[in-house]
Amino acid sequence: MSKFRSLAFLYPGNRCCNSVWMACVGAASLLALSGCAAVQVKLGMKVYLAKTPITSINVSQPKGPGIGPGQNSALVVEVTQPDGKILQTEGAGNGKVMWQDLVITATVVTVNKKGVLSLPKDPRKSAGELPRVTITVPSHPDLRAELDIPLRYDYSFVSNFSGSSGSSGMNGTDGSSGTSGSSGSMDPNNPSAGGNGTNGGDGSNGEDGGSGGDAPPVQIQITLAPGDHPLLQASVLAAGHKRLYLVDPQGGSLTVKADGGSGGSGGRGGRGGQGGSGGMGSPSGNSGSNGSDGRSGSDGSAGRGGSITVTYDPQVKPYLAALHLSSQNGPKPILREAPVAPLW
Repeated sequence: MSKFRSLAFLYPGNRCCNSVWMACVGAASLLALSGCAAVQVKLGMKVYLAKTPITSINVSQPKGPGIGPGQNSALVVEVTQPDGKILQTEGAGNGKVMWQDLVITATVVTVNKKGVLSLPKDPRKSAGELPRVTITVPSHPDLRAELDIPLRYDYSFVSNFSGSSGSSGMNGTDGSSGTSGSSGSMDPNNPSAGGNGTNGGDGSNGEDGGSGGDAPPVQIQITLAPGDHPLLQASVLAAGHKRLYLVDPQGGSLTVKADGGSGGSGGRGGRGGQGGSGGMGSPSGNSGSNGSDGRSGSDGSAGRGGSITVTYDPQVKPYLAALHLSSQNGPKPILREAPVAPLW
C-alpha cells in the first residue's frame, strides 16, 4: 500500500485527484479480493445456501445429455426459493450458488470441484454401465437431486501419432555499429580533415531449423460391437501404445493421424551494423560502410509419415466413412478386409 500512497501524493496540492486515485486503488483491491467467497457474498455475487431458504433442487447438463469416453461435460444445479426465484450454480450456470455448498457423489464418472464430469478414455471401463450423479445440500438435508448420464459414442475421436515438430533455428546476432570519425577543424585559417567513420560489423547467419520427427507405423483393427445399435470397436496400436475406441458411426468418427512432423523454421539472419559517420572537418571524413546482413537459416525438412494398416471385419464395410486416415509425407494407408473378433 506504501507504493500507492507515494503515487497518490505526487501532486499534494490536488486533493481531488488524490481522492479519486485512492478510490480507484480501493476498488481495484476489492476486485482483487473478489475470488474470496466471503467477499463475493458481501458484494452480492454469490450466496450461502445455509442462509438461503430453498424448496427444491434440480441438476442438468446444459450442453445436452450424455458423455463419451475421454469427454468432459459440465453440470448446472438449480435451486428454487419459496418465492419461485431460481438460483443456478457458478461455472457453466453463471450463477450465485457455490459448488462448495453442495455435495456430489457419482458412479462411473468423476466430478471435479467445479461440477465438471469426466469419463475414462478406455471404453471398457464404462461399457454397459449407466453413470449417475447425486446432489445433496448439507444445509438442507431434505433436498436431493439425481441425474442419469447416458453413454454416447457419437463424438469425433482423434488418435494422433504424428511426428514431433522440428526445433526453430536460432536468430543471428546483429552486427555492431561503426564508430564516428573524430572531428577536425573548419577554421579557414587552420583547417583539418575530419576522421573517417569505421565500417559496421556484419550480422551473423541464422541457424537452420531442425528436421521434423518421423511418425511410427500404425496398426488398426475394427469390428462391430455386439448389440442392436451398430458401434465400431477400434484398436489403434503404434510405438508400443494401444488405444481403444467405441464409435457410433451415426454421427461419430475416428481420425487416426501419422503425419510427419513439420520442419522447424530457420532463424533470421542478423542485421548488419550501421557504418559510423565521418567526422566534421575541412574536408569532412568519410562515413563507414554498413555491415552485410546475415543469411537467414533454412527451414528444416518435414519428417516422414508413418504407414497405416487397417484390418476391418466385413460387417464394418458399410461404416468405413466414419474412419479418417492421415499420413502426410508417408505411404498411402492400406485397408484390408478380414474377420476381426470382438476386441474386448
